[in-house]
Amino acid sequence: MSKKIFAGHVLRKVREGAGLTQVEFARRLGLSASYVNQLESNQRPLSAAVLLSVGRVFSVDMASFEADDLDRIVADLGEALADPIFRGQKPGLQELKAAATHAPDFARSFLDLHGAMRRVLEHQASVDDVISAHGTSAQDKAKAALPYEEVRDHFHYIDNYVDTLDRAAERAAKELGLAWHHDKARLIAGRLEARHAVSVDVADRPDPAAPILQFDAKRRIAVLALALPQSTRDFLLAGLLARFEAGELIEEHVASAGFHSHGADDVCRLALKNHYAGALLLPYQAFLDLARASRHDLDRLQIVTGASLEQVCHRLSTLQRPGNKGIPFYFVKIDRAGNVIKRHSATRFQFARYGGACPMWNVHEAFEHLGSRTLVQVGEMPDGVRYLCLARSAVKSSVNHRTRERRYAFGLGCELAYASDVVYADGLALGEKGEVTKIGINCRICPRDNCLERAFPAVDKKIALDPDVRGIVPFSLT
Repeated sequence: MSKKIFAGHVLRKVREGAGLTQVEFARRLGLSASYVNQLESNQRPLSAAVLLSVGRVFSVDMASFEADDLDRIVADLGEALADPIFRGQKPGLQELKAAATHAPDFARSFLDLHGAMRRVLEHQASVDDVISAHGTSAQDKAKAALPYEEVRDHFHYIDNYVDTLDRAAERAAKELGLAWHHDKARLIAGRLEARHAVSVDVADRPDPAAPILQFDAKRRIAVLALALPQSTRDFLLAGLLARFEAGELIEEHVASAGFHSHGADDVCRLALKNHYAGALLLPYQAFLDLARASRHDLDRLQIVTGASLEQVCHRLSTLQRPGNKGIPFYFVKIDRAGNVIKRHSATRFQFARYGGACPMWNVHEAFEHLGSRTLVQVGEMPDGVRYLCLARSAVKSSVNHRTRERRYAFGLGCELAYASDVVYADGLALGEKGEVTKIGINCRICPRDNCLERAFPAVDKKIALDPDVRGIVPFSLT
């Protein structure tokens, strides 16, 4: 059964953007004014006929009316309001849904305000840590995290997909014949030299701190590090091509984003260049067709495309083109300390915006299984939604014997409803009697009171300590 769409705020923006009253708007759509009023106030859901009519008459992208964005707002509101600063009575789920549905702009503003507050507090704490370790001259080092958080939230709310860039990269890939060429770096380097007078060279750089790509704008030469794997060389050159061929599109997107933190524009430019690079190496339709044909077999996708595990997983999570979407995947990259390097969810699966992740989630276990083994888990979130959770680790090669290897774990997953289209679900018992792991966002906001992995109490629960009984977790929640 399809989800009912309540998007009165979007409908109202379409009407106000056209400069029409409700009566005029209703007349253009062949509806009654009272019906339009009910739609705008979310008293009635938008029917398929109305959606098609609005799209046809006002040339509106139907993706604007999808409810996924509201689901994210509700989840983010719930996490924000679990912050200890909000003491007293907490709004229930229905109140949060009402806020997201009837006042989404206010809800986003509230989240922005709370996010700004958290960033200030975390910045203050990090400054204290840096000053304690290195003195006051190191204060600027602690500022770097702020723009990254803002940009990461921005991509989260646009489904990690930028249509103009993605289509431009797809056109360039077709012109170059990149899918699935065995020597993409040579083709991209040829285009850089022919169209932009940029030559490409490779140099041995044994110093692990040396740049992996260095572009000399005066000499028009780009130098890649010899130690890089081929997939990384491809990606860096594709990102360099974005600088020359997608610069205007990137600047338009950055200008429209309206970031607040210092440095966020530059962080977003880098993210957009990377988005173009991924879309160039793994062009949308060709990669979507290949993913479906292989049933999202990560090994097959790497072999055929020549891309790395990270590139394949990240690209799968971006296949959200309106009218031609792939499976909505979540994607996360973490380091050995549990720091989240990348995160995105095109599903209802929500990552913690602050604090650590759930220890029951199999992505943490991936570090115990280095190599090509893919861990598979059926996880259930507190809202009852079940996910097919895949996890695998990877090692970034070092440049010499003395350089420590960098190890990461990648998590990729989708709602269980899509499991039949994913090869890793074969052989799993997916019914009610199948093995399910109860997971959550993180301990701070997890409602489960019987989890043996709980690190600390949920902030909206009271703890009870029995002096005569000692369990694995020393307290219970009430």
